[in-house]
Amino acid sequence: MRPLIGTAELAALLAGTSRPVVLDIRWRLAGPPGAESYRDGHLPGAVFVDLDTALAAEPGEGGRHPLPDPADLQRDLRAAGVCADRPVVVYDDADGSVAARAWWLLRWAGHSEVAVLDGGYAAWVADGHETTAEVPAPEPGDIEVRPGGMPVLDADEAARLARDGVLLDARARPRYAGETEPVDPRAGHIPGAVNAPFAGHTGEDGRWLGAAELAARFTGLGVRPEVPVGAYCGSGVTASSVVLALEVAGQPGPAPLYAGSWSHWSRDPERPAATGDLPG
Repeated sequence: MRPLIGTAELAALLAGTSRPVVLDIRWRLAGPPGAESYRDGHLPGAVFVDLDTALAAEPGEGGRHPLPDPADLQRDLRAAGVCADRPVVVYDDADGSVAARAWWLLRWAGHSEVAVLDGGYAAWVADGHETTAEVPAPEPGDIEVRPGGMPVLDADEAARLARDGVLLDARARPRYAGETEPVDPRAGHIPGAVNAPFAGHTGEDGRWLGAAELAARFTGLGVRPEVPVGAYCGSGVTASSVVLALEVAGQPGPAPLYAGSWSHWSRDPERPAATGDLPG
């Protein structure tokens, strides 16, 4: 399965006999809760999965959205109906920056047949497809979570990658530059990291740029096939969309994710913080 799927292709799959599992991953840093949007309307058969409670462990020393315990993730994915032999499609409001967390976690857990809905719920509605407020009761799934399907970085590895390769920071420029920091202990970025805001992956309608456009964007940021590249963000959520975008762009091999991201890095006063628009 390709990592992105369009609304027409998904609608055709849902009308067929081999329906994928569809997960609603709507979430917003400043609210309102995604569960409220889900209750108002969602894709037929879609199951809501809460990012804060199912796709992350409790906030703490590991950051605001640490990787979930594999057993807990397996329990929650099974409750949502995720099976080892059924494809999964995940969506958020529009640009895929949140749904990509579920895409990444499923891949990390060993499930290879997973895609993000291009343009998310907004595109589904704009294209005239059916929505519903009916909450399904999925049959329990049988997925077995086997961590290790996607590479991860710890803080020291992220620092080395920023120095010796390309470490992409998915946050908006003001947070990268240290001009503002609404949620984490300190402002700034990992020294050497390059700003690559996740909003640059999509057009104004939230649909993703093509592979060639994404490849050109990453080339402009210094990404080369022979140079190691990784990603981080505020808490490991939107950086997952950088990993996804790199895959769509044709970057060889999955890029590693610093799962704790800035929310983990900034907790330790001994770790340096760079400010301004340059990597530092």
